[in-house]
Amino acid sequence: MQNQTDKIASTYLGRKAGGSENYDPSLIVPIPRCENRSQYNIDSNNLPFEGRDVWHAYEFSALTENALPVTRVLKLKYNCESEFLVESKSLKLYLNSFNMSKFGTTSKECLDICRQKIEHDLGEKLNTKVGANFLDNTAERVEIFKNFRNIMDFVDEKIIKIEKFKEAPEVLKTEQTDTEEKYYLTFDSLRSNCRVTHQPDFGDVFIYYKSKNHILEKSLVEYLVSFRSEFHFHEECCEMIFKRLCDILDKGDELFVCALYTRRGGIDICPARWSKNCRIEDISALLDVTTLARHGIKQ
Repeated sequence: MQNQTDKIASTYLGRKAGGSENYDPSLIVPIPRCENRSQYNIDSNNLPFEGRDVWHAYEFSALTENALPVTRVLKLKYNCESEFLVESKSLKLYLNSFNMSKFGTTSKECLDICRQKIEHDLGEKLNTKVGANFLDNTAERVEIFKNFRNIMDFVDEKIIKIEKFKEAPEVLKTEQTDTEEKYYLTFDSLRSNCRVTHQPDFGDVFIYYKSKNHILEKSLVEYLVSFRSEFHFHEECCEMIFKRLCDILDKGDELFVCALYTRRGGIDICPARWSKNCRIEDISALLDVTTLARHGIKQ
């Protein structure tokens, strides 16, 4: 039986949709976050984390009034406290509706008008404040996540054996340490699948935590691989990982989870969630710069 989230998401996903040759904000489809959160005991009215959803549209284009094409990378971000997330195919169709639409007499005017429309349209549909920014090749790049180490550096590939490919929190194991330690880990083989089309989504996951509970790296790899046959949106996977790790850590421990998915259809989605007491240096970097191409670009 199709649940409400899948029904809404199927407005365009899995269907032939030509979009529009003219600017059309009605194409945007908002998806309520609450249904998936309730399955994992995440109270939308009292979230156990803070966070942002960051999107990069690599192929945004519009026309000036003289039909001169203007093309940029578009960055979008909004708070995870929003009631809705935007369904990705509807966002692609909406942004593509700018392609043959004419705004402003110069490139700058065109982009300013487009930015204002995008912030207004998405903000109205998602009932939250949305930030939009256009990036170009002159933007200064700064490296982020530089403290993180590949989790496979701590795992013996000859010994580990993966047996579960549906989300399996029971495989997570911890050991107690005498003092609080900081852990910076990244895994470059995260795979999940679109909950409607079942197309695979690949990404890198970055996990930081500070705790006396050491999550055994072997078990963490087994858990992350268990998403390989899961069917969820990117934002949902990030929240699921956060919740499961939060459950095995102590109250008051710092935790940060960020999933940088590779782009599909010209857009990537980079959700990040962190505990409200988290002081990791990279949070400010993530909020102030984009995660474009696994590196930050200053705004």
